[in-house]
Amino acid sequence: MAITIIGAGFAGLTAIKTLRQQGYQDDIHLIAPKPELFYYPSLIWVPAGQRNQADLTVSLDNFFKRYQINYSQDTVIGLDPKTQIIKAKNNEYHYEQLIIASGGRFIKKLPGIEHIYTPCEGWEPTKAFSDKLARMEGGTLAFGFGSNPNEPSGMRGGPMFEFLFGVDTLLRQQKRRDAFDLLFFSPAPQPGKRMGEKAVKDLLKEMQKRHIRTHLGHKMKGFEEGKIITEGGEEPADLILFMPGVTGPVWAADSGLPLSPGGFIQATEHCQVPGFDNIFIAGDSGSFPGPDWMPKQAHIADLQAKAAAKNLLAQMQNKPIEHTFKVELICIVDTLNNGIMVYRTPEKSWHFKALFFHWAKRLFEWKYLRSYR
Repeated sequence: MAITIIGAGFAGLTAIKTLRQQGYQDDIHLIAPKPELFYYPSLIWVPAGQRNQADLTVSLDNFFKRYQINYSQDTVIGLDPKTQIIKAKNNEYHYEQLIIASGGRFIKKLPGIEHIYTPCEGWEPTKAFSDKLARMEGGTLAFGFGSNPNEPSGMRGGPMFEFLFGVDTLLRQQKRRDAFDLLFFSPAPQPGKRMGEKAVKDLLKEMQKRHIRTHLGHKMKGFEEGKIITEGGEEPADLILFMPGVTGPVWAADSGLPLSPGGFIQATEHCQVPGFDNIFIAGDSGSFPGPDWMPKQAHIADLQAKAAAKNLLAQMQNKPIEHTFKVELICIVDTLNNGIMVYRTPEKSWHFKALFFHWAKRLFEWKYLRSYR
């Protein structure tokens, strides 16, 4: 019986590896817009010129050959679970067993949001931000993130701390820092709270130490050219890097699948879509049971994908579905020349700053991408 996977990101590719490692030898059909993996976590090093597009883009041709993948280059625009049909721009595809790993999308409803750069949208906005920064002789640089108002877990804040501290370090190395005013803004009064109370305090202390201003705890109203507008007032900004909140794929609303308040596809602790025995989900497109600090990040997408793949195989073999994923937050907040390791589970949390973690993040990137080359 064939298995179809939507998405060639972290979750989709980990699901493929897990299926093969578990001994599944039948057809795996992957549907994704491009036969490549883009490594978003390393976009933080683009402003410093330490990564280019080729460094972060890995062709999956060799991976598909090794894992015997039937690949369709297409973009999913709809799903009908009753007929088991996936609707895409170029074709329609029938599925028997399905893993949704299509990722989420940014909520871009704020007025004037065209005036900001969103780094995790990919290479182009990050490079455009970096090029403009390089041309500037001074001014105000603003960094911030928002959340999904209907589902607090729908956010990606971690990279914004890395861009903030990384750009501050870069400007100091270039001896240009005195010409710039750096601002960090967020509607959350304690941004990064999901990392733990102490981690938030230390991140804010780090901003004070680096003379980075903050504008916190005020609901976003929008942007204008050269300006951030919140309910707490306005802030001038010559260059704005902003990560909006995250929601589910646009096609989910008309799919007939159960949705969370924030627009994500609902999932059980076993990464199964409730009410659909043959549909499993992993990564940013899903809403999973767990604490409100559970992150939207590559690491937990990988953990969910492993559980989804194992449970799908168990379901196909009429065996009990028992696999769950470990709820944990692991991230290294890189500052370009240092690193803050943050770890959190329901039982404990800790963080530690050391130069070693900066190099550990680089080593992990090399090791992770090597498996797909």
